[in-house]
Amino acid sequence: MLSWDQETYIPENAHSFRSKQLGYFSTQIHNLSTSKEYANALEKAESESVESDAQRVNIREWRHQFEKVSKLPKDLVQRDSEACSTAMSLWKKAHSSGDFSIFAPQLEILINIAKEKTDLLGYEDEAYTALLSNYERGANTTQVEEIFSNCSEDLISIAKQATERSENTPPRKMEGFFPISKQKELNRQVAESIGFDFQRGRIDTTTHPFCSTQGAHDIRITTRYNESNFLSSLFGIMHEAGHGMYEQGLIADEFGRPAGSAISLSIHESQSLLWENHVGRSKPFWEKWLPVAADLFPQLKDWSADEIHQHINTAKYSFIRVDADEATYDLHVLLRFKIERMIINGEIAVKDIPTTWNDLSEQYFGIRPETHSDGCLQDVHWSFGLFGYFSTYSLGNFNASQLMHTALQNTEIKNGFETAEYAPLLKWLRGSIHQSGSALLPQPLMKEVTGSGTVPIYHLEHLKSRFL
Repeated sequence: MLSWDQETYIPENAHSFRSKQLGYFSTQIHNLSTSKEYANALEKAESESVESDAQRVNIREWRHQFEKVSKLPKDLVQRDSEACSTAMSLWKKAHSSGDFSIFAPQLEILINIAKEKTDLLGYEDEAYTALLSNYERGANTTQVEEIFSNCSEDLISIAKQATERSENTPPRKMEGFFPISKQKELNRQVAESIGFDFQRGRIDTTTHPFCSTQGAHDIRITTRYNESNFLSSLFGIMHEAGHGMYEQGLIADEFGRPAGSAISLSIHESQSLLWENHVGRSKPFWEKWLPVAADLFPQLKDWSADEIHQHINTAKYSFIRVDADEATYDLHVLLRFKIERMIINGEIAVKDIPTTWNDLSEQYFGIRPETHSDGCLQDVHWSFGLFGYFSTYSLGNFNASQLMHTALQNTEIKNGFETAEYAPLLKWLRGSIHQSGSALLPQPLMKEVTGSGTVPIYHLEHLKSRFL
């Protein structure tokens, strides 16, 4: 709750004390979860007969978590929490001004803490794995690098062809004023229609959209608004609602325990990206929702579903990851995956990050950021110490396309998709993914649901179908 408040409504001058609060609680949590009393209780549970699959999952994951957190000393945990809380306010100031020097000293502290963690946690192939595996259970850098290397050339080629095609057949421009109050009205209607339960959730405003779980029946999603582009907040809400519906679909009676928790970020991202991209950017969706949007925004009344579908699915190289189209999005992730490995492996220093980022941007997109806010300061993740996180976005994209391919083999889901009625799709996701919790690790889960572990082929086919 303190973290959610810090990203939404906290007063500007409250950040310093908030960092101390969060540091205190992180230390207490760490002390409890690594205590001798907890270790004894876990050993006792492991020695007793297991009565249910949920208990078996809980004990397995508790042991994994215990072994991991026990390697981190409490002073490091407190330093990490306080450093992240301080970094958040500094990142906001640096991001708004484009001044990397405001954030750089604190970023160096966070990187050094991350490196301390890699040494303590251990790894098989390279240091980055110790961080990556915090977000993608069972994965290592070598495996992720292999998946990316198998599709990077195709992704670059598709992006190039898609941007050229969009340049040759430019979409209709969307102009006018889109009041925030009307955007909020549309966003809520759409989120509710696809299955987000507002009796157990709410929408708030933030700088960087996110989903936060406060309890089994308290799921909070956020977005940001642009009064010249209502699509930005809408897709932000569809993305975060995807996360939120996953959280709302977990087993409520197991809340707080592994059996009632998501297994990894790539699975979580598969849900948000499936709803944002496969549903929200589809033509059937807009055949249903364009008339509703036009009632709220009169300048859309003479738009056709074909026109807005083309507008939404236009490919263009851009600096900002969260605003990128599907055709170019994964290149943003490849850039971050590469630069994070360079940082953790000690190949570049903090002072080198802006130039390295800009060089890679020019290499992947053919454009160079003019400000650091459009470059290395655009993402909030590093201010949270989330090194190892970014690759899960593309893994989530691959999983989303793979899951959608499987889902559409079901006639009821396919018919619902074509008429913008998504209850059958959500029901399938509830049974296939949400209710599983942490019972299966990501790759076994994907194999059970789709027939194979994560492969990029379905995502490449999806991009070609949509853009080429």
